[in-house]
Amino acid sequence: MGCAGSSPAPAKSDKPNPVATFETSLGTFKADIYLDRVPRTASNFIDLAQSGFYNGIHFHRVIPGFMNQFGCPYAKDANSNRAGTGGPPDGEFTNLATGAAEKRFNGGNIKDENISKDTNKPGSLSMANTGQKDSGGSQFFINVNNNSNLDWFSSGPSKHPVFGQVTESYDLCVKISKVPTTNDNPKTPIMMKSITISGV
Repeated sequence: MGCAGSSPAPAKSDKPNPVATFETSLGTFKADIYLDRVPRTASNFIDLAQSGFYNGIHFHRVIPGFMNQFGCPYAKDANSNRAGTGGPPDGEFTNLATGAAEKRFNGGNIKDENISKDTNKPGSLSMANTGQKDSGGSQFFINVNNNSNLDWFSSGPSKHPVFGQVTESYDLCVKISKVPTTNDNPKTPIMMKSITISGV
């Protein structure tokens, strides 16, 4: 069951999901990426990570008891007032589950993939968007609380599909959420040095 613009859920595979290793200026954490559940969204993230898109970008919005947001290219400048408004270039990437060509459009956005009912629980990786249909691109957030009100299948206005789950060093994600901030932006910048993907 999905919303308009969704595709049918892919057949489950026995192959383990890819693992992303996030190396930040405060330490490293790992997450499973749900290629088997949301293949378009996962493939978009994997493609961006493998291209080096995320390297050198800073966390631009961290809120204790809520989440850490990341992935805006303008946040390569840790103090940019445009942080949170950017996305990747338009173009194509390969859906790693189906082999199909997928598109990024209208400022690097992908089509919504509201097909897997994974909740925004602590440690989950979830797509950020503007609240409009098909407006997610490179930005995502890591939940540090139970934020089920953000689930695409909740009754609320926010619709954020989960595409992964932190499996190692979740405590680092909590630590990042609690750093001193100015307008939710860390006073001491926290950089993503690299995101490496294994198991693809």
